[in-house]
Parts: sequence; C-alpha cells; structure tokens
Amino acid sequence: MNVRDAVEADAERLAALTGSPTDVMRNLIHDRTVRVADDDGAVEGFVSYDAESSTVHVTQLEGDAELCETLLSEPTRFAAREDMNVELLAMEADDVTQAAAERAAFERCGPGPRFDGTPTIRYRWKPGSEPGTRA
Repeated sequence: MNVRDAVEADAERLAALTGSPTDVMRNLIHDRTVRVADDDGAVEGFVSYDAESSTVHVTQLEGDAELCETLLSEPTRFAAREDMNVELLAMEADDVTQAAAERAAFERCGPGPRFDGTPTIRYRWKPGSEPGTRA
C-alpha cells in the first residue's frame, strides 16, 4: 500500500468511496491536504485535513479500520512536526473510525456537534501520544 498526495484525477474514485459528487471531491483535493492509500493504482481510502491555529482538523477519513489507522499517521506526523494537536469527529455509529482513532492513540474527548441531528464523538491526539509513548 502506497500513501501519496491526492491529485485531481483521484476525484472520481473519492466520490465513489464517499457517495459525494465528483466536483465536491475535486474541490476537497484543491482546498485541503488529501492523502490517498493506493494499492497498485487503485485508491482504497483517504484522509483529508487542514490546519488552523494550533489544531489540525481531520475533515474526512475513508477506508477500513486498519487502513484508516494507517492514514491517520499522515495528519499526526504533520502535527508532531508543527507541535499541534489533531482533532477528529466520528459519527456515533461509525465503529470503523472510532476503532482506528483509538488504535492511533487518539483520546475520546466527549461529544462533538450534531450533523443533521446525528451525534458525533470528538477525538483528540496530542504530540507525544503515539502508541508506546504514553506515560
């Protein structure tokens, strides 16, 4: 599995993974940092994120739990270099994202905002909280 920067040509596959319009995914690629997991030319998942103030915000995460855990190393690596925290919202019913976040050393911080009435859970990662580095 190769993790690389997304390019505009990936927009159609990202749209298929998320059920979003291709134009929305093309804009995501242009407006955010987007890293894709590519297996012999086939995009299997992706993470998008942006940085604001002292926090990196994961805006989308797609793939199976193991792949999502791998993809979360992208924003956490960036955040560690910049001494920033990372925040992630997971839908309450999204066991895949929750499992990936917890395995990637994100801590559950309580409820997040509701999206269309659906509750979310807020996760936070801080530099030094990589697996094996906790006190």
